[in-house]
Formats: sequence, structure tokens, C-alpha cells
Amino acid sequence: MHGVEIRHFAALQALADEGSFGRAATRLGYTQSAISQQIATLERIVGERLVERPGGPRPISLTEAGRLLLRHASSIVARLQAAQADLQALRAGDSGTIRVGTFQSAGARVLPEIMRRFTEQWPQVDVTLFELEDDSIAVAIERGEIDVGFVLLPVGDHPLETVELLRDPYVLIVPAGSALADEEPSLRRIVDEPLVGFRECVAVEPIEAAFRAEGLEPSWAFRSNDNPTVQALVAAGVGVAVMPRLTVNAGDPGIAVVELGDAVTPRVIGLARHRDRYSSPAARAFVETARQSCALDYLVA
Repeated sequence: MHGVEIRHFAALQALADEGSFGRAATRLGYTQSAISQQIATLERIVGERLVERPGGPRPISLTEAGRLLLRHASSIVARLQAAQADLQALRAGDSGTIRVGTFQSAGARVLPEIMRRFTEQWPQVDVTLFELEDDSIAVAIERGEIDVGFVLLPVGDHPLETVELLRDPYVLIVPAGSALADEEPSLRRIVDEPLVGFRECVAVEPIEAAFRAEGLEPSWAFRSNDNPTVQALVAAGVGVAVMPRLTVNAGDPGIAVVELGDAVTPRVIGLARHRDRYSSPAARAFVETARQSCALDYLVA
């Protein structure tokens, strides 16, 4: 593998993503012939054909060897991106920028108080916020795209250091005036109702697991990953919803919130940073500020 350069791996990654030499060249700021030469050089070094070149308008694709090498190349590029982020953080010291990733409900209910307290203590630090899907934040931290992020614990095999902030119980949301608001609902009672809920996010897994544990199969009337959409459809009478408390606007007169106790395992919300990367004093202070802020009862009220 002597002679392999990072630009060769970057070209392979761009080619796999874009499906053509022209688009890969545009993405990386090279000419098309330069991308072709880099791929040809990489194939010569590793001794394998990496790219299928069908010709004409058909998109190119990677061979089995190309896909195998890409898995290693992606990891190497991600580590270099993380190294670059480390050096930037080291140069920044106590000032500079902290990149914070958050998902919908944490951004709406948890982050504002943390930001208020942090900016009072660290006025020279610029906090850049990114709203991401809850299951993509750990990957963004690993790649060095953000410095810290709100995550749902546990985070799996990612090389992260985490601190638990709070537990977010699930509640039942019903239309205002529903008879369910005056009952002590169980999952067996809820399963008789059309259910409105999340489509593809980590928060839906405990809900589906709770129904499966009871041998129940709910009837889904509608699915969306947008919290206000789910709540609005409940208020309109489309169905009922089982949602984490932090995702709910309890002041909405069109709904009623019903406690579910321990029928569904609560979400555990934490803050994560890379386990092996340099963490600036300001980034460490942000984590501590978050930990202190989330001890306040209002965050889960």
C-alpha cells in the first residue's frame, strides 16, 4: 500500500457517492481527468480493479474490491477529519467555536437554558448549533463534524464519552375531551385506538418494544418525525400518540396529556464528546453547564 495518498481515498469516496467521474470532480474541485488518474493510480497500487466503468449514460459503480477498500478509506478519512478538528480546538484555546449537535426536542426544551447559562460564563466562545436526526449525532461527533452533541443513551460502539443529563418518560397524548384522559390507560387499551407517531427515529423503538412485550400490534394512522405534526394530528382527532414528554407542548388546548407510568421505558438523554479527541476547556465547561442545568425540575415538567 506504499504510495497511497489521502486524495486517492477521497476520490474513491466521492466516486462512490456521486456515481460519475464528472460529479466527483465537481465535488472535490478537481478536473474529471484528475479524478480518473487518481483512481487509476489507486488501482495500480492495490493491484485490483476498483471501479466498474460501463460507459455511456450508465452510472459507474464499485467492484467488490472497491467496496471493501472504501470501508477502510472512509474510516481513515474520518480520523483525519477528527485530527483536523482537534488541531483547530487546540489553537482556539478558551475562545473560538464549539459545534453542538442537537435533535428536535432537546433543542426546543433543554438547550435554551444551557445556552443562556453558558454564554454568561463564556462570552468569548461562539457556539454553533446543528439540528440533526437523533441517530446521526454520534456519527457526526466521531467524524469530527461537531464537538459535543445531545444523544440518546446508550450510544453503541461509537468511541464517545457520555454524561447522562435526564430521563424523559413517555406519555399518552389524546384529543382534548377524550374519555381516555379520565382513565388509567394501559397499552391494551391504547392499542384499540388509531395511533399517530414517529416514523424512523430512536424514540419510536421503546414504544414498539413495549407493545411487542404485551403481544400487541398497534394500528398506525399516520407517522411523522416532526413533533408538532404528530401533536396537531392528535388534536385534530386522527388518533392518539405515545410520545416522550419533552416532545410535547403541554400548553396546547387541543390535547390532554395522560401519564403512562413505566409502561414504556423512558428515554435517557445525554451529552457526548469524542473519547480520544482533544477537548478544549470551553467544551468541557459546556458539558458541565449542561449537567447542572438539567438537574432543574422544569426541564422535565
